[in-house]
Amino acid sequence: MTVVPPDDTVGIRFVGNATTLVHYGRLTLLTDPNFLHRGQYAHLGYGLLARRLTEPALSVRDLPRDLDAVVLSHLHGDHWDRVARRGPDRALPVLTTPHAARWLRLRDGFQRATGLPTWHSHTLERDGSRVAVTALPGQHALGPLRRLLPPVMGSLLEFGPASGPVRLRLYISGDTLLFDGIDEIARRCPDIGLAVLHLGGTTLPGGWVVTMDGAHGAELVDRLRPRAVMPVHYDDYAVFRSPLTDFLAEAERRGWARDVVRCEPGHLAQVTAEAEVHVV
Repeated sequence: MTVVPPDDTVGIRFVGNATTLVHYGRLTLLTDPNFLHRGQYAHLGYGLLARRLTEPALSVRDLPRDLDAVVLSHLHGDHWDRVARRGPDRALPVLTTPHAARWLRLRDGFQRATGLPTWHSHTLERDGSRVAVTALPGQHALGPLRRLLPPVMGSLLEFGPASGPVRLRLYISGDTLLFDGIDEIARRCPDIGLAVLHLGGTTLPGGWVVTMDGAHGAELVDRLRPRAVMPVHYDDYAVFRSPLTDFLAEAERRGWARDVVRCEPGHLAQVTAEAEVHVV
């Protein structure tokens, strides 16, 4: 499964939900690993369960053996499930929130789990290629519910040669809602080539919405102004109440539908340094 994209091209293979394999040169990252099958339940905490409606495009056994790291937005069962706990080598680095890193080290034995406070970075290099992963602000819930959900981070992935400048900036939103931190990202990260957005409008009992729906995702795009947008984290679980069509309709209404990358699970989006995207 190792893919070596063309020079200065980032390859993003969409597995399903928020799970992707990201390739640059010989570097390979796995994001938010979720390999539960259709009909299985993800644990969200406090007795809450979410039933998966789709199949992942790959199994954990299909992962490349030379993974460089996992980038994990937060510790929820649809982002780090019981299959992911058992599958990867325990020596694999995991870049995540300080909260999740503590649990991964103590409970799951991933001793190289690294907690990144907001705006802190970790750099990986392999065979002349480099990616710097920076933790960005994220907020999974608003109001009193915020204390009941795990901390979440967005991620800025900056790709380039080990001895040269950044070629492409990739933003992964994580399970965030709109809040003031999004405007801070816009100020501090003005040149985002591709934004990978966690959508779905996840709705918990009581009507609490804890991920962006289509309208909120479109508003985030208007604030950040990335050159291209790839939606993920939609239509995969029964708690997702805002289908992808909501976001696509908003993109059409706001005039930037041509910037949306439609990458179905199992397919590969190849992103150039100029943020031109080709899906294969």
